[in-house]
Amino acid sequence: MVKIKTPYQSPLATGLDIGTSGCRAVVIDGDCQPLAWGREDWPNSDMPASPEQWWQTAVATLAQVCNKFGRRIRSVTVVGTSGTVLLADPNGTPATQAMRYNEPAERSWSDHIAHFAPAASGAHGNHSGLARALQLAATQGLKKEGFLIHSQADWVAARLCNQFGWCDENNALKLGYDPVNRNWPSWLNRLPIPANAYPSVYPSGRPIAQINPASAACAGLSSNCQVITGTTDSIAGFLAAGADRSGEAVSSLGTTLALKMSSETAIFSPKHGVYSHRLGESFLVGGASNCGAGILKRYFTPEQLDELSAKIDPERDTGLDYYPLPCPGERFPHYDPHLEPRLEPRPASDAEFLQGLLEGLAAIEASGYRRLHELGAPQLKRVVSVGGGTANLAWQRIRQRYLGVPVSAATQTEAAFGAALLAHRCIE
Repeated sequence: MVKIKTPYQSPLATGLDIGTSGCRAVVIDGDCQPLAWGREDWPNSDMPASPEQWWQTAVATLAQVCNKFGRRIRSVTVVGTSGTVLLADPNGTPATQAMRYNEPAERSWSDHIAHFAPAASGAHGNHSGLARALQLAATQGLKKEGFLIHSQADWVAARLCNQFGWCDENNALKLGYDPVNRNWPSWLNRLPIPANAYPSVYPSGRPIAQINPASAACAGLSSNCQVITGTTDSIAGFLAAGADRSGEAVSSLGTTLALKMSSETAIFSPKHGVYSHRLGESFLVGGASNCGAGILKRYFTPEQLDELSAKIDPERDTGLDYYPLPCPGERFPHYDPHLEPRLEPRPASDAEFLQGLLEGLAAIEASGYRRLHELGAPQLKRVVSVGGGTANLAWQRIRQRYLGVPVSAATQTEAAFGAALLAHRCIE
């Protein structure tokens, strides 16, 4: 279903998010207000490995909203899941199916990368795009020359303008790109992937080319629309939340607790799982705890959470010292693979127990931002919250007390909206 507002007579921008459950698109006006939303879900709610299915669903989603506005849409940006990669020939024809964000590469490939990559590289681990690219090249028996590595977002965007072989700086990070020196580092030459397989890299929000007429017709876009470099879905969500000044941060209150902060300085601390994406001339520093709102679902139904939260006095500490891990092991704000959950003693009052869990999560969040500051990030100034936990106002008041800065819920969280903001910056 498409939701439409009466548009102003001004140039418009559109953003497309190729997400885990489907594609979502939005058109925004010159004041960055959404005019139309559209969505197409994946079959069985599972993102396919077929790039052609991505393409068909992407253009169908764009057409839902873009047909309404014609030539007024001047720019389009595509974002997608981080680490999803495929190999294609120079014309963009896929040589492989994709390896998706949730499909780990064989451990041998991540071990091979670890032998050469510096500790601060974003290419470590069997969920990195580089590990997946190595596995795809090996299992498909591709020749040493003649293929290009693509992220999900840049392949769809490249097909829109029919210019392949490029990538944005954020999607390039997990392929081994160095965001500080802004180049492909020399250690990549020691891997069994030819140097010309790596894409040219551009900052997010940079015009690439005018849309291809055939693609424009499929997607409902005009032929004068520009294709703009995108980013990953999580960074697009950060942009949508609007915390883009140094010291401003976004806390994602999902199953796990993920923190992202805008910083003038890049920070890499593999021991803590902290790394940095480049955002223009600044950086986005992030880390994630294994704790999060998922622990609440273990003990309470949504109805119980609402009922018990209303009984909490968020200005008074319970004195409970919980570390609410779902299972042993923590990665951030401190690394301890053997850390045990601390969930006792449990008081007789369920409301007090819930408050203790919320205080434990708030303490970890505050400790996380202190850790980022210790590592070189700016002093925390403001936190915008996203994720399911934002609806709990008692938790928000507890968090604000622990963090000591203003805390608010984001008015926009959709990655498609963040993509549209990138596109909007390029409208003349």
